[in-house]
Amino acid sequence: MLVRTRKGWELPESAATPESVFLNRRSLLRAAGFAGLGVATHPAAVLAQAKDGDPSTKLYPAKQNPKFVLDRPVTEEKYSTTYNNFYEFGTSKYVADAAQKLPIRPWAVKIDGMVAKPMTLGIDDLLAKMPLEERLYRHRCVEAWSMSVPWTGFPLAELVKLAQPKPEAKYLRMETFKDEKVANGQRGGFYNWPYVEGLTMAEATNDLAFMATGVYGKPLPKQMGAPLRLAVPWKYGFKSIKSVVRFSFTDKRPVSFWEELQSSEYGFWANVNPDVPHPRWSQTDEEVIGTNKRVPTLLFNGYGEFVAGLYKGLPATEKLYM
Repeated sequence: MLVRTRKGWELPESAATPESVFLNRRSLLRAAGFAGLGVATHPAAVLAQAKDGDPSTKLYPAKQNPKFVLDRPVTEEKYSTTYNNFYEFGTSKYVADAAQKLPIRPWAVKIDGMVAKPMTLGIDDLLAKMPLEERLYRHRCVEAWSMSVPWTGFPLAELVKLAQPKPEAKYLRMETFKDEKVANGQRGGFYNWPYVEGLTMAEATNDLAFMATGVYGKPLPKQMGAPLRLAVPWKYGFKSIKSVVRFSFTDKRPVSFWEELQSSEYGFWANVNPDVPHPRWSQTDEEVIGTNKRVPTLLFNGYGEFVAGLYKGLPATEKLYM
C-alpha cells in the first residue's frame, strides 16, 4: 500500500476551500463586474486603480499551481490589504490610503548590468511575456507576524531567462521607485532611498522565487507593492521588495536597504529560523494576522525542502538567519 507523507507546508484536505466554492466565488465576482474592476478593500484603492486604467485586470484570476499549497487557511483579504509595511509611505502598518498616490501606469522596468542585452519594458509588455499563475504562500515578517497569501505572478527564473545574464553575474540586485512627490516616507534624510534588495543567482532561479503582480485573483493593490513585487517565502518579509523598477545583474553582492541601515539586525540572507532570535525579540513563534493566534515558526518558514541546499558549504561567518 502506498502511504503518502504530507509535507510540512501542505494544506490538509479538510481545511481547504472546495474547488467548486472557490471557482463559484470567482464566477460571481465576474458576473457582478468586480473582477474586471479589480476591486480592493479600500474605496480609495478602487478609485485609484480605475484612474490608472490598469489594463492587466483582464489577466486575472490566473490558474492556481497545485504544487504550492498551505497548511493553514488563506488570510482574509480585509486583513492582508490593510496591515502592510511600506516605508515609502510611512512607518505605520496602515499605509493603504497613502499608497494610493503611487501612479502605476505607465511603469517602466529596467533590466541591466551583466546581461546579453539591457532593456527597458513597460510593465504590461513584461506581463505579456510571462506565464502567470497563482501560488499560495506563507509570508513571515521579521517582526514575528505572518499571513497566508494567494499571489498571482510568474517565476523570477522566467525574468532571469529573459535577461540572459552573463556567466560572471553572481547576484541579482533589485530596486524600487523613488518619487518624493508621491511617497511621503521618502522625504527627509533618515533612510537611504530607493529601497534595494538582492538575491544570489541560485536563489533568484530557485523554484520558489516569485514575482507577484496580483493577489486574491486581482491585480496587486498599491499598498502590497503594485505593480510588481518579489515574494520569497523562505525569507523574512523585508526581502520581498515592492514596486520594483530595476533588475541589475552583477558580480558584487548588493547591500540591501535594511542591511545598510542596521547591519547588526538585518543581513543579506534573512532566512527564517525560529532558533535564531532577532537581537530585540524571539523568532520562535508568530502571530497569524486576523486570527489572534500564535503558531510555532518553522525553519525556512516551512520551505526547507525547496531551499535548504542553497546554503550548504557557505562559510560559517555568513549570518544566514538575520
